[in-house]
Amino acid sequence: MSLVELTQVSKVYRSLTGGDYVAVRDFSLDIRTGEFFCLLGTSGCGKTTVLNMVAGFEAVSSGNLRLGGKPIAGPAADRGVVFQGDDSLYGWLSAQGNVEFGLRMRGIARREREEKARHYLELVGLKGQEHKHPSELSGGMKQRIQIARVLANEPQMLLMDEPFAALDAHTRADMQRELKRICAATGKTVLFITHDIDEAIILADRIGVMHAGPASKLKGIVPVTLSDTERERTHDRFVEVYRQVHEMIRDEVAISLQRAH
Repeated sequence: MSLVELTQVSKVYRSLTGGDYVAVRDFSLDIRTGEFFCLLGTSGCGKTTVLNMVAGFEAVSSGNLRLGGKPIAGPAADRGVVFQGDDSLYGWLSAQGNVEFGLRMRGIARREREEKARHYLELVGLKGQEHKHPSELSGGMKQRIQIARVLANEPQMLLMDEPFAALDAHTRADMQRELKRICAATGKTVLFITHDIDEAIILADRIGVMHAGPASKLKGIVPVTLSDTERERTHDRFVEVYRQVHEMIRDEVAISLQRAH
């Protein structure tokens, strides 16, 4: 069953000086309930625009965008967004305080929000770190706080815009494993934006590859039916999926580079 449906969606940014910019055109995609969907593409292909429209941060210019059969009219608690950087964390609040913040704004009683915050901090592997402030924590730990804060509001769906891009390779690999575990535990539907083929194969149930921008749309979808063992980069089946995705995106990279010069 589809949770999110994008049907012939286009997004045009209007310019005051003329020369409107078409970010995506006739973009169609269904994301199933409980699915981990990675949207992969070159820089400037519009993948973040797609996420922002699903989040409700951007209105569609044309087409239909629905969540649970209802039109998306703006941001709402049924979608939680995890950003790439940690700028959205409040430096004056502890990890616990950051996770509680949204619950407090919703008027949740103190005891309930403290219990929820502790539960989700433990789920993301931050038990014992509740009283530390963001400045006292590593990049990976800060991202765990963001994930815990989103989960504490119990959305139907997580929207993640290259959340591990700024992390070093070792921490990024750890966070990928943690995210897989967390999603398995919570059963959340995820739309995850990345330009990294390896990351997409490690995480996704399906990978959507976008055409090069502007006026981009979905080029194709690759199902990822690999076991945890097969998601290791050196496994033959991992390499097989990598080749399939790489073949799809290779021409788009060339087009993107050509347009940049």
